[in-house]
Amino acid sequence: MHTREEQLAAFNRLLTIMDELREKCPWDRKQTFESLRQNTIEETYELASAIIKKDMNEVAKELGDVLLHVIFYAKMGSEQGDFDIADVCNRLCDKLIFRHPHVYGAEAAQNAEEVSKLWEQVKLKEKGGNKTVLEGIPDSLPALVKAYRIQDKVANVGFDWEKREDVWDKVKEEIGEFEEELTAADRDTDGAQNTARVSEEFGDLLFSLINVARLYKIKPDNALEQTNLKFMRRFNYIEQKATEQGRSLKDMSLDEMEQLWQEAKSATQA
Repeated sequence: MHTREEQLAAFNRLLTIMDELREKCPWDRKQTFESLRQNTIEETYELASAIIKKDMNEVAKELGDVLLHVIFYAKMGSEQGDFDIADVCNRLCDKLIFRHPHVYGAEAAQNAEEVSKLWEQVKLKEKGGNKTVLEGIPDSLPALVKAYRIQDKVANVGFDWEKREDVWDKVKEEIGEFEEELTAADRDTDGAQNTARVSEEFGDLLFSLINVARLYKIKPDNALEQTNLKFMRRFNYIEQKATEQGRSLKDMSLDEMEQLWQEAKSATQA
Protein backbone atom coordinates (compact mmCIF):
# COMPACT_ATOMS: atom_id res chain seq x y z
CA MET A 1 0.00 0.00 0.00
CA HIS A 2 1.08 3.58 -0.61
CA THR A 3 2.14 6.04 2.06
CA ARG A 4 0.01 9.09 2.86
CA GLU A 5 2.54 11.26 1.00
CA GLU A 6 2.27 9.05 -2.09
CA GLN A 7 -1.52 9.15 -1.91
CA LEU A 8 -1.53 12.96 -1.70
CA ALA A 9 0.93 13.13 -4.59
CA ALA A 10 -1.35 10.93 -6.70
CA PHE A 11 -4.34 13.14 -5.85
CA ASN A 12 -2.37 16.25 -6.79
CA ARG A 13 -1.35 14.58 -10.07
CA LEU A 14 -5.02 13.95 -10.85
CA LEU A 15 -5.90 17.60 -10.15
CA THR A 16 -3.09 18.72 -12.48
CA ILE A 17 -4.24 16.41 -15.27
CA MET A 18 -7.81 17.68 -14.89
CA ASP A 19 -6.57 21.27 -15.23
CA GLU A 20 -4.71 20.34 -18.41
CA LEU A 21 -7.59 18.42 -19.93
CA ARG A 22 -10.05 21.20 -19.24
CA GLU A 23 -7.71 23.62 -21.03
CA LYS A 24 -6.40 21.53 -23.91
CA CYS A 25 -8.99 18.83 -24.76
CA PRO A 26 -11.99 20.00 -26.85
CA TRP A 27 -14.27 17.30 -25.42
CA ASP A 28 -13.37 17.94 -21.79
CA ARG A 29 -13.60 21.70 -22.31
CA LYS A 30 -17.12 21.34 -23.73
CA GLN A 31 -18.59 19.42 -20.78
CA THR A 32 -21.08 20.90 -18.31
CA PHE A 33 -22.74 19.68 -15.11
CA GLU A 34 -25.76 18.64 -17.16
CA SER A 35 -23.81 16.83 -19.87
CA LEU A 36 -21.89 14.73 -17.31
CA ARG A 37 -24.88 13.84 -15.13
CA GLN A 38 -25.97 10.69 -17.00
CA ASN A 39 -22.37 9.49 -17.33
CA THR A 40 -21.96 9.89 -13.57
CA ILE A 41 -25.02 7.72 -12.95
CA GLU A 42 -23.70 5.07 -15.32
CA GLU A 43 -20.25 5.08 -13.69
CA THR A 44 -21.86 4.63 -10.28
CA TYR A 45 -23.81 1.62 -11.51
CA GLU A 46 -20.64 0.15 -13.02
CA LEU A 47 -18.94 0.50 -9.64
CA ALA A 48 -21.91 -1.17 -7.95
CA SER A 49 -21.70 -4.03 -10.45
CA ALA A 50 -17.99 -4.55 -9.76
CA ILE A 51 -18.68 -4.62 -6.02
CA ILE A 52 -21.37 -7.28 -6.45
CA LYS A 53 -18.94 -9.39 -8.48
CA LYS A 54 -16.24 -8.93 -5.80
CA ASP A 55 -13.74 -8.00 -8.53
CA MET A 56 -11.35 -5.76 -6.60
CA ASN A 57 -9.29 -4.79 -9.66
CA GLU A 58 -12.48 -3.66 -11.37
CA VAL A 59 -13.64 -1.91 -8.18
CA ALA A 60 -10.40 0.12 -8.13
CA LYS A 61 -10.85 1.02 -11.81
CA GLU A 62 -14.49 2.05 -11.38
CA LEU A 63 -13.67 4.05 -8.25
CA GLY A 64 -11.23 5.98 -10.41
CA ASP A 65 -13.98 6.72 -12.92
CA VAL A 66 -16.29 7.96 -10.16
CA LEU A 67 -13.47 10.07 -8.66
CA LEU A 68 -12.84 11.58 -12.08
CA HIS A 69 -16.40 12.88 -12.09
CA VAL A 70 -16.00 14.36 -8.61
CA ILE A 71 -12.85 16.16 -9.74
CA PHE A 72 -14.52 17.22 -12.99
CA TYR A 73 -17.50 18.80 -11.20
CA ALA A 74 -15.19 20.53 -8.71
CA LYS A 75 -13.10 21.94 -11.57
CA MET A 76 -16.18 23.34 -13.31
CA GLY A 77 -17.41 24.73 -10.00
CA SER A 78 -14.12 26.56 -9.50
CA GLU A 79 -14.27 27.98 -13.03
CA GLN A 80 -17.70 29.42 -12.24
CA GLY A 81 -16.51 30.76 -8.88
CA ASP A 82 -18.99 28.60 -6.96
CA PHE A 83 -16.72 26.10 -5.19
CA ASP A 84 -13.56 24.07 -5.67
CA ILE A 85 -12.23 20.70 -4.54
CA ALA A 86 -11.10 22.17 -1.19
CA ASP A 87 -14.69 23.28 -0.51
CA VAL A 88 -15.92 19.78 -1.38
CA CYS A 89 -13.42 18.13 0.98
CA ASN A 90 -13.85 20.63 3.81
CA ARG A 91 -17.64 20.51 3.72
CA LEU A 92 -17.47 16.73 3.81
CA CYS A 93 -15.04 16.79 6.74
CA ASP A 94 -17.25 19.23 8.64
CA LYS A 95 -20.30 17.06 8.04
CA LEU A 96 -18.53 13.87 9.10
CA ILE A 97 -17.37 15.48 12.34
CA PHE A 98 -20.82 16.91 13.06
CA ARG A 99 -22.54 13.59 12.33
CA HIS A 100 -20.17 11.58 14.53
CA PRO A 101 -20.67 13.10 17.98
CA HIS A 102 -19.91 9.66 19.43
CA VAL A 103 -16.37 10.06 18.01
CA TYR A 104 -15.80 13.83 18.14
CA GLY A 105 -18.27 14.78 20.88
CA ALA A 106 -19.91 13.61 24.08
CA GLU A 107 -22.50 11.21 22.66
CA ALA A 108 -22.17 7.45 23.08
CA ALA A 109 -22.89 4.66 20.59
CA GLN A 110 -21.83 1.08 21.22
CA ASN A 111 -22.81 -0.54 17.91
CA ALA A 112 -23.80 0.21 14.31
CA GLU A 113 -27.52 0.21 15.11
CA GLU A 114 -27.08 2.89 17.77
CA VAL A 115 -24.96 4.93 15.35
CA SER A 116 -27.69 4.77 12.69
CA LYS A 117 -30.30 6.05 15.15
CA LEU A 118 -27.96 8.80 16.29
CA TRP A 119 -27.37 9.85 12.67
CA GLU A 120 -31.08 10.41 12.08
CA GLN A 121 -31.33 12.58 15.19
CA VAL A 122 -28.26 14.58 14.18
CA LYS A 123 -29.53 15.13 10.64
CA LEU A 124 -32.73 16.68 11.99
CA LYS A 125 -30.65 19.12 14.09
CA GLU A 126 -28.11 19.88 11.37
CA LYS A 127 -28.15 23.43 9.99
CA GLY A 128 -29.46 23.22 6.46
CA GLY A 129 -30.10 19.51 7.00
CA ASN A 130 -33.24 17.43 6.96
CA LYS A 131 -36.35 19.09 8.38
CA THR A 132 -38.37 15.87 8.41
CA VAL A 133 -37.48 12.23 8.87
CA LEU A 134 -37.97 11.28 5.22
CA GLU A 135 -36.37 14.38 3.74
CA GLY A 136 -33.11 13.73 1.98
CA ILE A 137 -34.14 10.58 0.15
CA PRO A 138 -33.39 11.35 -3.52
CA ASP A 139 -36.41 11.23 -5.83
CA SER A 140 -34.33 9.48 -8.48
CA LEU A 141 -33.29 6.53 -6.28
CA PRO A 142 -34.31 3.16 -7.74
CA ALA A 143 -37.60 2.11 -6.13
CA LEU A 144 -36.11 -0.96 -4.42
CA VAL A 145 -33.35 1.08 -2.77
CA LYS A 146 -35.75 3.91 -1.93
CA ALA A 147 -38.17 1.55 -0.15
CA TYR A 148 -35.31 0.23 2.00
CA ARG A 149 -34.13 3.76 2.86
CA ILE A 150 -37.67 4.85 3.76
CA GLN A 151 -38.12 1.90 6.11
CA ASP A 152 -34.65 2.33 7.60
CA LYS A 153 -35.21 6.01 8.33
CA VAL A 154 -38.58 5.59 10.04
CA ALA A 155 -37.25 2.62 12.03
CA ASN A 156 -34.47 4.82 13.40
CA VAL A 157 -37.07 7.05 15.06
CA GLY A 158 -38.99 4.11 16.52
CA PHE A 159 -41.56 3.34 13.80
CA ASP A 160 -40.82 -0.37 13.54
CA TRP A 161 -41.97 -3.84 14.54
CA GLU A 162 -41.48 -4.76 18.20
CA LYS A 163 -40.13 -8.14 17.12
CA ARG A 164 -38.83 -8.78 13.62
CA GLU A 165 -40.83 -12.03 13.42
CA ASP A 166 -44.01 -9.93 13.48
CA VAL A 167 -43.31 -8.79 9.92
CA TRP A 168 -44.28 -12.21 8.55
CA ASP A 169 -47.94 -11.60 9.44
CA LYS A 170 -47.79 -8.47 7.29
CA VAL A 171 -46.23 -10.39 4.40
CA LYS A 172 -48.96 -13.05 4.61
CA GLU A 173 -51.62 -10.32 4.74
CA GLU A 174 -50.19 -8.64 1.63
CA ILE A 175 -49.98 -11.97 -0.25
CA GLY A 176 -53.65 -12.58 0.55
CA GLU A 177 -54.70 -9.13 -0.65
CA PHE A 178 -52.65 -9.54 -3.82
CA GLU A 179 -54.26 -12.92 -4.54
CA GLU A 180 -57.72 -11.43 -3.93
CA GLU A 181 -57.06 -8.70 -6.50
CA LEU A 182 -55.78 -11.24 -9.01
CA THR A 183 -58.94 -13.31 -8.55
CA ALA A 184 -61.14 -10.22 -8.88
CA ALA A 185 -59.27 -9.20 -12.03
CA ASP A 186 -59.94 -12.58 -13.60
CA ARG A 187 -63.68 -12.10 -13.00
CA ASP A 188 -63.98 -8.41 -13.88
CA THR A 189 -63.92 -6.81 -17.31
CA ASP A 190 -62.61 -3.38 -16.32
CA GLY A 191 -59.02 -4.00 -17.32
CA ALA A 192 -57.58 -0.56 -16.48
CA GLN A 193 -58.95 -0.45 -12.94
CA ASN A 194 -58.00 -4.04 -12.28
CA THR A 195 -54.45 -3.47 -13.50
CA ALA A 196 -54.08 -0.47 -11.18
CA ARG A 197 -55.38 -2.38 -8.14
CA VAL A 198 -53.26 -5.45 -8.88
CA SER A 199 -50.19 -3.26 -9.37
CA GLU A 200 -50.86 -1.44 -6.09
CA GLU A 201 -51.20 -4.68 -4.14
CA PHE A 202 -48.08 -6.09 -5.75
CA GLY A 203 -46.23 -2.95 -4.69
CA ASP A 204 -47.48 -3.42 -1.13
CA LEU A 205 -46.24 -7.01 -1.19
CA LEU A 206 -42.81 -5.97 -2.43
CA PHE A 207 -42.64 -3.26 0.23
CA SER A 208 -43.37 -5.82 2.95
CA LEU A 209 -40.68 -8.19 1.60
CA ILE A 210 -38.16 -5.35 1.59
CA ASN A 211 -39.09 -4.82 5.23
CA VAL A 212 -38.23 -8.47 5.84
CA ALA A 213 -34.85 -7.93 4.19
CA ARG A 214 -34.13 -4.89 6.38
CA LEU A 215 -35.11 -6.67 9.59
CA TYR A 216 -32.98 -9.68 8.75
CA LYS A 217 -29.95 -7.57 7.74
CA ILE A 218 -30.23 -8.30 4.01
CA LYS A 219 -29.63 -5.66 1.35
CA PRO A 220 -32.51 -6.38 -1.07
CA ASP A 221 -30.87 -4.73 -4.05
CA ASN A 222 -27.68 -6.76 -3.58
CA ALA A 223 -29.64 -9.96 -3.00
CA LEU A 224 -31.71 -9.46 -6.15
CA GLU A 225 -28.65 -8.64 -8.24
CA GLN A 226 -26.93 -11.81 -7.00
CA THR A 227 -29.99 -13.76 -8.13
CA ASN A 228 -29.96 -11.95 -11.48
CA LEU A 229 -26.34 -12.95 -12.03
CA LYS A 230 -27.02 -16.52 -10.91
CA PHE A 231 -29.98 -16.82 -13.30
CA MET A 232 -27.93 -15.40 -16.17
CA ARG A 233 -25.09 -17.89 -15.55
CA ARG A 234 -27.50 -20.80 -15.56
CA PHE A 235 -29.44 -19.62 -18.60
CA ASN A 236 -26.21 -18.95 -20.50
CA TYR A 237 -25.24 -22.55 -19.73
CA ILE A 238 -28.52 -23.79 -21.24
CA GLU A 239 -28.01 -21.67 -24.34
CA GLN A 240 -24.42 -22.85 -24.72
CA LYS A 241 -25.44 -26.53 -24.46
CA ALA A 242 -28.21 -26.01 -26.98
CA THR A 243 -25.74 -24.44 -29.40
CA GLU A 244 -23.34 -27.36 -28.92
CA GLN A 245 -26.21 -29.67 -29.90
CA GLY A 246 -26.91 -27.56 -32.97
CA ARG A 247 -30.35 -26.63 -31.67
CA SER A 248 -32.30 -23.47 -30.96
CA LEU A 249 -33.87 -22.86 -27.58
CA LYS A 250 -37.16 -22.16 -29.35
CA ASP A 251 -37.12 -25.72 -30.69
CA MET A 252 -36.59 -27.27 -27.26
CA SER A 253 -39.39 -28.46 -25.04
CA LEU A 254 -39.76 -27.07 -21.55
CA ASP A 255 -38.78 -30.48 -20.14
CA GLU A 256 -35.56 -30.46 -22.17
CA MET A 257 -34.70 -26.96 -20.98
CA GLU A 258 -35.51 -27.95 -17.39
CA GLN A 259 -33.07 -30.85 -17.66
CA LEU A 260 -30.34 -28.48 -18.83
CA TRP A 261 -31.30 -26.07 -16.09
CA GLN A 262 -30.68 -28.75 -13.48
CA GLU A 263 -27.33 -29.49 -15.12
CA ALA A 264 -26.54 -25.78 -14.98
CA LYS A 265 -27.27 -25.65 -11.25
CA SER A 266 -24.67 -28.36 -10.68
CA ALA A 267 -22.19 -27.04 -13.22
CA THR A 268 -22.19 -23.44 -11.98
CA GLN A 269 -22.30 -24.44 -8.30
CA ALA A 270 -24.49 -21.45 -7.56
